[in-house]
Amino acid sequence: MTHSKHRHLETKIFAPDNRQGLRRMIRYHQFFDRSIVFTNGCFDVLHAGHVDLLSHAADLGDVLIVGLNSDDSVRRLKGSLRPLNDQHARATMLAALSFVHVIALFEDDTPENLIRTIVPDVLVKGGDYRSDNIVGAGFVRQNGGRVVTLPLLQGYSTTDLVNKITNTRNTDGLKE
Repeated sequence: MTHSKHRHLETKIFAPDNRQGLRRMIRYHQFFDRSIVFTNGCFDVLHAGHVDLLSHAADLGDVLIVGLNSDDSVRRLKGSLRPLNDQHARATMLAALSFVHVIALFEDDTPENLIRTIVPDVLVKGGDYRSDNIVGAGFVRQNGGRVVTLPLLQGYSTTDLVNKITNTRNTDGLKE
């Protein structure tokens, strides 16, 4: 019984090589007429801004699926020093959020193929995106879905956090 909660976390995470399992899970929810919300990101260092965005995204439907960039994808997008946390750690942190139902890892630079697999009812991104620049927006709309941008919680950014830690370490005379 002690491993049941941990096992629950693991069942929320779908590796890129398990698209069949992901499709099965989506069909299950669709059978019960549950609306599917999708968002994506690197979620390198989970912070209050992420939690705020994800919780508001979850309010837009019944099932929240988070597309999570793989480690290689994050490196291509953010540089060789990222991610700070590997994909297993990032997926586990997201899975621990009760309102996140599924984490689907993807290895591409964009979630386009994943969005085409999921065909979400609602595609969500943060307010730093314009809806006409959101990957997969046209596809979602063509399939009867909607695209929503949510305001960002000000003062929270992984990049700013990394810079703050780096500057604090350098100004405090701490060794790298």
